[in-house]
Amino acid sequence: MLRARLTLVALAAAAVGLAGCATTVSVEPAENANDPLCAEVSVRLPQTVDGEPRRWTDAQATAAWGEPTAAVILACGLEPPGPSTLTCRTVEGVDWLIDDSEAPNYRFTTFGRTPAVEVFLDYDRVSGADVLREVATAVSQLPVDGQCTPRGADQ
Repeated sequence: MLRARLTLVALAAAAVGLAGCATTVSVEPAENANDPLCAEVSVRLPQTVDGEPRRWTDAQATAAWGEPTAAVILACGLEPPGPSTLTCRTVEGVDWLIDDSEAPNYRFTTFGRTPAVEVFLDYDRVSGADVLREVATAVSQLPVDGQCTPRGADQ
């Protein structure tokens, strides 16, 4: 599972860097991209995020925004993450784990939603808070089965 997730992140990073070479952004779909709940998310995604226009992608349950290269890549259908030491923030009612290990490229993964959604973005071009706020309506369609807990809270 971790290997698949890392592969998705690597492919998303490549898509962010290479998307300007074609009109369609090439993205590897998540393992469970065919989940009907991902279709519910996909049809509600906005046409722009943080001022960046939506682009065509070549994979089910994915989206991209930004020209001439993609600044934001979204994929639905990931296995939900388990407990994590990553920072967790709630934006518009959706909990997100924040991985900044590849800054300025950040990975945000929903926490407590099944299937999980991942957003990979370039912080030099877009604001994570703005992007997450703008995709929240679509992502909030997914059922809640957990939530972030404050650091230091009793488990």
